Amino acid sequence: MADNQSTPRQPSRREPVLTPGGVADQLSRLELPAPSNLNLEIPNRSNLPPAPDSAISTTSIRSNDTGDISGPEPEYITQARNKNRSESVSEQLSAQLSKMNFPQPEHIFGPNEGGSAAAKERNAQNQGVSDADWARVQLDDEVPEAVKEPVRMTHSRNVSRVDAATPSHASLQPSPIPEGTETAAVAREQKITPFDVEGGVDADGKETGIDYEKVVRRFGATMISPDLLERFEKLTGHRPHPLLRRGTFFSHRDFNLILDRYEKGQPFYLYTGRGPSSDSMHMGHLIPFMFTAWLQRVFNVPLVVQITDDEKYLLERDAKKQAALQKKIKAKKPLNLLDHYHKMGQDNIKDIIACGVLPEKTFIFSNLSYVGGPFYRNVVLMGKTLTVNNVKGVFGFSDSDNAGMFHFAAIQATPSFSNSFPQIFGERDDIPCLIPCAIDQDPYFLVTRDSADKLGYKKPCLLHSKFLPALQGANTKMSASNENSAIFMTDDAKKIAKKIKSHAFSGGGATQEEHQRLGGNPDIDVAYQYLSFFEDDDEKMKSLSDGYRAGTLSTSQMKEACIAKITAVVEEFQKNRAAVTDEILHAYQDPTRKIDPRPVAKTQE
Repeated sequence: MADNQSTPRQPSRREPVLTPGGVADQLSRLELPAPSNLNLEIPNRSNLPPAPDSAISTTSIRSNDTGDISGPEPEYITQARNKNRSESVSEQLSAQLSKMNFPQPEHIFGPNEGGSAAAKERNAQNQGVSDADWARVQLDDEVPEAVKEPVRMTHSRNVSRVDAATPSHASLQPSPIPEGTETAAVAREQKITPFDVEGGVDADGKETGIDYEKVVRRFGATMISPDLLERFEKLTGHRPHPLLRRGTFFSHRDFNLILDRYEKGQPFYLYTGRGPSSDSMHMGHLIPFMFTAWLQRVFNVPLVVQITDDEKYLLERDAKKQAALQKKIKAKKPLNLLDHYHKMGQDNIKDIIACGVLPEKTFIFSNLSYVGGPFYRNVVLMGKTLTVNNVKGVFGFSDSDNAGMFHFAAIQATPSFSNSFPQIFGERDDIPCLIPCAIDQDPYFLVTRDSADKLGYKKPCLLHSKFLPALQGANTKMSASNENSAIFMTDDAKKIAKKIKSHAFSGGGATQEEHQRLGGNPDIDVAYQYLSFFEDDDEKMKSLSDGYRAGTLSTSQMKEACIAKITAVVEEFQKNRAAVTDEILHAYQDPTRKIDPRPVAKTQE
C-alpha cells in the first residue's frame, strides 16, 4: 500500500535503519517508569489474567452436572497475555514516535565530526551536540542487554526469508577469550510447542530430555493420579489401558468431569485429529488413535476426527522444503500442493479406520471438504474471541507469517463445540468433548477453553500423552521424514526386525560380560518401551524388566520380544487396513449420516 506521507531522508548504508517500531521495541524491553502524556491505552483489564498473586481466576459459569471451578491461570497463558499487553503498548508507542520529527541516528554528529562540507552542513542544520553535552557522554557506561543484542523470541521452526533479510541493530562485540580458556556449554530450556519439540540441555551440554512435570506446571494441567485411574476402572468395569496405567497418558484437564457425566448417564463425545504428513502413518502416529478407539469402545460414545489437510499446507514455513516437495510431486502451482495434502489425508483416514473405531458412532472429516454451515459459524464465533497478539503470544507466530496460520487456531478449536456437528447433536451446544492428544497440542485447547467461556460453550476436557521416542532413544522423536527413526505401518516383518535390531537404542551393558555383571536399564531401552505400549500382561513386563536389570535377560532377547509383539500389531493393522474400501472411506465422511449420541444406560449392580 502506498504511503501518502513525505519520503524521509535516506540513511547511510553503513548503519542499519532504526525505525520507530525498533525504538518502541527497545523501549518496551527496558524497566522504565510508565510514560506520561502519550495518550496510550492500556488493554482492557477484563481481557487480562489476574495478578500473579491471585489464588483463583474468574470462576466459570457451569451447570450443576459438572460443578467445575477453574483453577489458577496457567503460567503459559499468563506469560503470553502479559507479553500481549506489553506489545499492545509498544505498538501504540511506535505510532506516536512515527509522528515525531526525530533525526535518524546516523545524522547526529559530535562537534568535531563530519569531515565533508555536506556533513558539516547537515550537522549545522541539525544543531549537532554541544561540547558540554558531548563531554558528559561516558562511552564505557553499562549498556542494557536488550540494546546490546536484541533477540526476537519465537517458536518458529524456521525463520522466514523476510526475517533473515531484516538488518539487526549493531551490537557490542564481546571481549576476546584468553587463549587456553575453555568455553562453558550453553544450557538450553526445553521447548514444547505444536510445531517444535526439543528437550533441555544442562550447563555441561548434556541432553536432559523432556521434563513432563515441568510441562504440566507450565501449562496448568493436572497429573493423572492412581485414585483417578481407580475411579475409572470402578465406573467402566475396564482395567485402564497400558498407556494409562504405565503413564504414557500422564496428565489431564477435567477428566474427572467426564467420569462424572459417564456416571450420571449424560452425553459427551471424543475428538481427536491428524495433520497428514505422509502417505502412511508410523507407530508414533498410530498409538493415539488406537488408544482413542479403545476409549470409544469403553465409553460407547461418538467420536469426531478432524483431518487438518489445510493446516499442513499453511504451516509449512520452510520454502526450500516446500519447493522440494512441489518438485517431487510435479506440482505446477500451489493448488496442486494443496490437493497433495488432501490426498495424503484420505490415505490417513484409512489408517484411522483400521485402528478399530466404531463405524456407527464415528465421523471423520477433512477440513478442505467439510468446513461450512454450522461448523463455519463456530469458526467465525471462535475467530472473533482471538486477537493477533493473543495468537502470537501463545504460538510464537511473527508478523511475517501468513494470515492463515493465525486463523487456524479457530478451525482446530471448533470441533470442541457440539453444535458444530448437527448430524450428531442437532443444535445442542452443552455437550463437552474429551480430547486425547500429545501434550504439544495443548496450547490450541488452552485458548479454546478460554474462548469457550466467552461463547457460552462447554470447555473441552483433555488427556495428554508423552511423545513416542524414535528408535534412536528417549531424547529423539519419530519422524516421517527419517525412515530409520520409526516403524511405519507399511513395514513388513523383515524390515521391522532389521530396524529394531540395527537402530533401537539399548539400555544394556557395553559388552555381554558387562551386561551379565551389572545388568541393564529398561527405562531407557527402546525395545522395552515399545513393548510397554502394547503388551497388556503386567506380569510379563515385570519379568522382562527384572531379568534385564539382573543381567539374565540380554539385549538381543529384549529386542526379539519387542520384534514379535510389534510385528503382530502391524500385521493385524495391515489386515484391517486392506479391508477399508473406498465405499467405507466415503461412508465415514458422509456429513448427512445420522449418529446416535445417546450414552448406553449404565448397568445397575
